[in-house]
Formats: sequence, C-alpha cells, structure tokens
Amino acid sequence: MGDLTTRIDPATPPPPPATLPVRHPVDSTLRLLGWLGVLIRHDALIPREVTPLLPMWVRWIAHLLHLFTGREAREGRPGQRLGKAFEHLGPVAIKLGQVLATRADIFGVEFARDLGRLKDALPAFPVEQARKEVERSLGRPVEALFIDFGPAVAAASLAQAHPAYLADGRKVAVKVLRPGVERRVTQGLDAMRLAARLAVKFVPLARRLEPAAFVETIARALQLELDMRLEAAAASELKEIMARADDLGGHMGAPAVIWDGVGKRVLTLEWAPGLPLTDPAAADQPGLDRNALADNVVRAFLSQALDHGTFHADLHEGNLFCHAPAELTAIDFGIVGRLGPAERRYLAEILWGFISRDYDRISRVHFEAGYVPPEHSVEAFAQALRAVGEPVIGKQASQVSMGRLLGQLFEITDLFDMHLRPELILLQKTMVSVEGVARRLNPDHDLWAAAQPVVERWIRRELGPQAQIRDAVAEVRSTLKALAKLAQNPPATERVVMIERRAPAWLVASVVVGLAASVAALVLSLWPSIV
Repeated sequence: MGDLTTRIDPATPPPPPATLPVRHPVDSTLRLLGWLGVLIRHDALIPREVTPLLPMWVRWIAHLLHLFTGREAREGRPGQRLGKAFEHLGPVAIKLGQVLATRADIFGVEFARDLGRLKDALPAFPVEQARKEVERSLGRPVEALFIDFGPAVAAASLAQAHPAYLADGRKVAVKVLRPGVERRVTQGLDAMRLAARLAVKFVPLARRLEPAAFVETIARALQLELDMRLEAAAASELKEIMARADDLGGHMGAPAVIWDGVGKRVLTLEWAPGLPLTDPAAADQPGLDRNALADNVVRAFLSQALDHGTFHADLHEGNLFCHAPAELTAIDFGIVGRLGPAERRYLAEILWGFISRDYDRISRVHFEAGYVPPEHSVEAFAQALRAVGEPVIGKQASQVSMGRLLGQLFEITDLFDMHLRPELILLQKTMVSVEGVARRLNPDHDLWAAAQPVVERWIRRELGPQAQIRDAVAEVRSTLKALAKLAQNPPATERVVMIERRAPAWLVASVVVGLAASVAALVLSLWPSIV
C-alpha cells in the first residue's frame, strides 16, 4: 500500500486571492442597504427563531427589525427564508448562498440543507432576444449554424439554455448569457467586498471565515462563468479527463463542445443523454441502479480531483443527467476546481487515514499542510479526530447523526484555531454537493466504501514502491541535468588578490618590550615563593 510513515515536506499554502478595492463606495453602500431591506422583509437577517438566544441589547434590535418584516417572513425556516431572499437579490447573492450552504459546521445542518435548496431560476428572456445575442456573439445569422432554435428550456440568473439542431441532425444545447448580467455581477461583487470589510472590522467571530478571501474566491468563479469561451475550454478539458480509461471503469461523461457555436456570450454543447437528476422520474428509469449511480458520483469526483487535479466544481442534481444502467453526464462547466500536487496528496492521505482509522496520520497531515496552527498539539488533534471519526466509520448514512458529527467538527475547528483556506473552498463545496447527491439517490449510501477504491489506487500509485523508484529516478535525472548545465556553463573564475602587509618596526619593538616587561613583572611577583 505504500509507506505512509514518511514525513511530507511542509507545503507553503497558496497565497490568498488578491483583495480588490471597493470601486464605488457610495453605490455599494446604497446597494448593501437595499440588500439589508430584502433580508429584513424575509426575516433572514436576525431570524425570530434565534432571537431568544441573543444578548438582551441585541434582542431589542431584533424586535425592532421584526416590525418591518413582510409576508415572506411567515413562510419556512430561517435557511429557506434566506434562500428566497438570495434568489430575489440575483446572481452574486445566489452564488454566496451556494457556498454558505457548504458550511454546515458553522451554520448548522438544517440551515445549510435548507439554504442548499435555493433555486437559481428566473423567468426566461424572449427567444428573439436570445437569437440577437447569438448572432452578435458569433458574427453570423442563427440559421447559418442551426436549422432549428427553440425557446429556452431552463433559465438561471446568469444564462439560459435553448434546444437547437445542427445541419447534420444532432441535437444541441445553446447557452446564452442574460443581457446586462456582467454589470449586475460587477455591482454585486463591489457590494460584497464592502460587506466583507465591515464584517472584519465589526464582527470578530467572522474573521475566522476570512471574509475578504471568501468574496474574492466567489468573484473569481463568477468572472470565469461570464466568458463562454472559457467554459467551453473547461468542458473540453473535463471531457478528456472523464474519457480516460482507468482500472475502475468510467464514472461520468461530458457532452462534446461545438466550437463553431462558441463565442464570448454563447456556448453550444451536444445534448446530454438521459434525464436530469432534478426530474422525479430520473431515478425510476427502467434498469437504473441507484446505488451504483451514487457510487459513480463520488468516484467520478474523487478521480478528477486526485488523479488529475481538475474537477467539476458544481456537481448538483441540476447539472447531472443519468440513464441506465448507471451512466452519468455532467453539464454546466462554469466552475472548475484545481488542486496542486501537494493538496492532492493531503486530500488522499486524509481520506485514507479515515478509511484506515489512522487518526495520528490524519493529524500530522493537517499540521504539515498548515491547516492547524503549529502551536497546537498533534496528539490532541488526533484525539479530537478520533472522537469524531469512530462513531461514524463503517455505519450507514441513516445511522449517522450528521448534526452531532458536524457540531463536533465545528467545535474542533474553533478549538484548534483553524481558519478557512480559500484554495479549498471549491473542493469543500463540491464534496458537500457530491455527498448530498449520493445520499439522495440512496439514503444508506456508504461514502467511505465508495471512496476507498479510488483513494486506495491513488495511494498505491503515488506512494507505493514503484512510485518511490520513479521519484528517485526523477531526482537523479534532475541532479544530472543540473550537473550537465553546470559543466556547460561553469561559473566565472574569480581572481583573488592577496596583499601582504608588514607591521612597522616601531610597533614590533613596542610589543616585544611590553611583553618582556610583563614577563619580568610576573617573575618578580612569584620570586618569594620560588626561593
């Protein structure tokens, strides 16, 4: 299985995303006030359910805000109301809600689950306007590429999808950005940057979440989603990754990109086979193996992340199509996560540590990766991990209290001063989404059993004897290359000039006389004892 006892060289974590300034403070302040108004109307700012738990002076503020709530405040739980408010506020707030939904360790399981169901859905804009956007982006009439271009079948805050047919009869999906969406996203991000600065300054508990880095990670993901050419490149890259044969068989596929139908604001892909997992009839298709499908969701994600360091980072039910026996096709490649070699190794070893119940190894990996500050005890952190892992390892999902598990994890992160790592936000977001998809397919799905073959294969390949030999050979080759380069370009010879300096005769005579006087004085002082 490979040697897991050798120490990993501590990795320097990637620098946090560069924090951009608030470009329009006045407009952003007014926009934030508008957002606060929407949150107050939905009773999502200081929900009435948590008011009794607050200090007395905060309760008075909460009661005052509750006077301004609307009809929306009487419907649903706090997470559901916040999701409805985010849907009303647009693409930036929706993206924020999707990321916050992964932090069940902080906001609670029920709240995160409710927030995770927020729908990125809006009324479609007219098909005539979509045709104009396609013609403007591609520089030619719609009829030059498509023989049929139908009304939108799905519409979200950033874009909407239209069914169409190519001249060769293939059915395709044409994704078109909403008119003016770039301006809305820019304005929303500016307001979020202002909110992050205010949170850091006035809310000490929020600092552990690294609000500024959190916002910049969301901003980066949104900016990439606003250029369909980049999404086409991501779709092409992930299709190649998914298509590579491995010893466990394929887990997921991706539709081909129709490059003639790609522009800055337009993306054309082949139509995905099967039904979306959001369709109630999808899981009941004849011959569909729900458990194998759940396994494939988990294994596809882990294979992408571990084997290739590039993964689809938005794997929710709306972006997954399925058909018998257990085939999956992913769509919507606007968000792609990437992991460096060090992060991939840490992920694999942490997962393998839980699978093999080696909590000491998990603890050391956390410290070596810099996830836990060095002033804490490795042994104490391993003990805390054991308290979390032992009650759930090997049990079915229906037997695991996720509330208790995540509550303990939050206590651990707080106890050991663990901060949010911006480079791992997309990884954590996708892991939570994947687990949720798998467990909705099969409530008793064993995530660890599904992950074991992929992680075990990675450990064997990357840390086994062959890998050690490969690494040694690579090190020897790099050393030989360095020596050859040194031989071809030897360092320039430096001339060293040595100048001999003689002491003046008077200085030598003075030293000799002083030394003789000192010896004479010493002899005279010792003379009585000598005789």
